[in-house]
Amino acid sequence: QVQLVESGGGLVQTGGSLRLSCAASGRIISSRTMAWFRQAPGLEREFVAGINWSGGMTSYADSVKGRFTVYRDNTKNTVYLQMNSLKPEDTAVYYCAVSVRIYSSQIPATTDSYFEWGQGTQVTVSS
Repeated sequence: QVQLVESGGGLVQTGGSLRLSCAASGRIISSRTMAWFRQAPGLEREFVAGINWSGGMTSYADSVKGRFTVYRDNTKNTVYLQMNSLKPEDTAVYYCAVSVRIYSSQIPATTDSYFEWGQGTQVTVSS
């Protein structure tokens, strides 16, 4: 079993930046695709960004392309999400998740492809 702990959320003004971290323990995640999702009040959880096991492949939602960057440090069992040029519509609880896919280049964008989730970290962007 793997435990995921997100950190780095907070309150930021429009145009600001935040870096989210997702630290895994209990099981090494270096062989698995990882992803960030977010959920705003009253809305479904949506895919934000994902990265394959080696870091050589990434995928982004259209709404964050060019502003967010996902990367990982497998030596630290940690995945990051650098968020720049933040907008009020980025306000949500952000979750990291571990995929069922091992040593794959595919990065699923649906929640049913991920079997373990963190508790989430709140990101609030003020206008």
